[in-house]
Amino acid sequence: MRMTKKENILEAKSFQFAVRTVKLCKHLREEKNEWTLSKQLLRSGTSIGANIVEAQQAQSRPDFVSKLCISLKESAEPSYWLRLLMATDYLSEKEYTSIARDCKELEKLLTSIIKSTKTSGQMTSAVHNEPEKPE
Repeated sequence: MRMTKKENILEAKSFQFAVRTVKLCKHLREEKNEWTLSKQLLRSGTSIGANIVEAQQAQSRPDFVSKLCISLKESAEPSYWLRLLMATDYLSEKEYTSIARDCKELEKLLTSIIKSTKTSGQMTSAVHNEPEKPE
C-alpha cells in the first residue's frame, strides 16, 4: 500500500516516540534502578510503530485498517505505564507531560487515518501505483 503524506508523518512520529521510549527506559533502569515498569513501557511504546510499519504491507484496505486499529489499541498501553511511573515518582510531571503528549498525538493521528481510510473508496497499490480493485 502506498502511504499518504499523513501516514508518513505517522510513521515518523511513531518512530520518534519509540526512540524516546527506549531512551526513557534506559534512563529509568540506569538512574532509577527501575526494571519492571520500564520493561512494560519499552514493549508497549515500541510496538505502536512496528504495527504501523506492518500496516504498510497490508494486502487490502480492510487489512490496512485492521493493522492500524491494532496500533491504536497498543497506543493506550504506554499512556497507562507513563501515568503509573509518574504516580510512583519515577517520572516528574514535566517528563510525563512531554512524552504523554506525544503518545496522545499518535492516538489522534491513528484515529484520523483509520476514519478517513474507512470512508474513502480507494486505496493505492504500492506495487502497481494503481487504485486497488473493490472487494
